[in-house]
Amino acid sequence: MEIVVRRMTAEDRDEWFNMRKGIWPEAPDGYLSFDMDDILASQRDAVFMAFVNGAPAGLIEARLREYGEGCETSPVGYIEAWFVYPRFRRSGAAGVLAGAAEDWAREKGCAEMASDTWLDNEASIRAHVKHGYFEVERLVHFVKRL
Repeated sequence: MEIVVRRMTAEDRDEWFNMRKGIWPEAPDGYLSFDMDDILASQRDAVFMAFVNGAPAGLIEARLREYGEGCETSPVGYIEAWFVYPRFRRSGAAGVLAGAAEDWAREKGCAEMASDTWLDNEASIRAHVKHGYFEVERLVHFVKRL
C-alpha cells in the first residue's frame, strides 16, 4: 500500500470540502468553505492531503497558534482538523498526515504540537494517543442566552 502526502492546492478544493463535511456533517456548507482561500494563502496555516494507492484518503489542517492548552512554548503547532475516510482508517494514513503537520510545525520553529477533540469522540482520542499525543486537560464550555 502506497501512502503519499502533499500540500493541499486550490485544485483540491472539492475533495477538501468533502473531507471537512466528513468531520462536521451538521455544519452549513457556507461555514465549511468560508475560510478555505484564506487558509491556502496563509503562511500560518498548512493543509496536507493523503492519498492511498492514488485515491484521496484524508487530510490534516494545521495552524501556528501563540498558545496551546498544556504547552510550555510559543508559537505552537496546532491540529485544527484531522480526517481519514473510514475505508482508509488503519492504513497508516493518519500517522503520515500527523507526521507531515509536525514536520511543518518544526520547520516553523515550533517545539510542541497540540490538538483538541470532543469529549465523546473516542476514535479521535484513540488516534491522538496512538500517534504520541497525551491528554492535558478537559474543558466544559457554557453559554447563557440574554
